[in-house]
Amino acid sequence: MRAIAVAVLFVTALIGCGGGDGDGDGDRHGDEGSFVADVRPAIEAVEAVLGSGQEYFEVTATPRLVNVFVAIDEATAAVPYVYLGGELQSPAPALTGASGFTFTADAVDFDETTILDAVSAELPDSTIEALSIEGGDGGAVRYVVSTLSSEGGRLDVTVTADGAVLEVDPV
Repeated sequence: MRAIAVAVLFVTALIGCGGGDGDGDGDRHGDEGSFVADVRPAIEAVEAVLGSGQEYFEVTATPRLVNVFVAIDEATAAVPYVYLGGELQSPAPALTGASGFTFTADAVDFDETTILDAVSAELPDSTIEALSIEGGDGGAVRYVVSTLSSEGGRLDVTVTADGAVLEVDPV
């Protein structure tokens, strides 16, 4: 999974260098809900291309894009897709040596309107950078909100599907 996390950061950085309008919309609290709404359309776009029932290692939404890591070859490799501006981009080359739990689209069952609320309320001076959905045991999912404090510290906050905080880990 560490290879996938590194790939997420690489793909995000690569595409993020393309800029944007620079207005910062979606970067601060109050606007994040808009980017988590892209998770399901990103998964649907992948399944429109590959067929339904795909298995995923991880789906990560940021204010700019959604990274979708599709498990292939009996979950020993992953194909990264980027969903940007409402469109699925061509896949990147497969990442070999992947391992870990996977999940299907029907396991993604979070409340788009509340999943970030508790983190926003508890960390008002932090920026929410991403929501990651990671595979768990038995096809379950884990929701992780990545934050950056105004002082530069980073936290990964594991939340329930409705946003209740379960665990906080410094990164």
